[in-house]
Amino acid sequence: MAEIKDRWLSVDEICKYLGVSSDTVYRWIDRFGMPAYRMGRLWKFKKDQVDAWVENGGASADSSKEDVGKDSKK
Repeated sequence: MAEIKDRWLSVDEICKYLGVSSDTVYRWIDRFGMPAYRMGRLWKFKKDQVDAWVENGGASADSSKEDVGKDSKK
């Protein structure tokens, strides 16, 4: 059976594709606006949108700086 070219990817698939953990993917969705779509309880991704997001520096912000900034406001 032929694979569909433009199909929705699951969290596990996008993790494997990007080489990161699921915790990282969820953090990127929450903090950095990673392109993801919620379908019921599941998150789904379009590979080409994620590629464009990465190429545009989507998660390039230093998260340690962001965490330090939050702590200093307390």
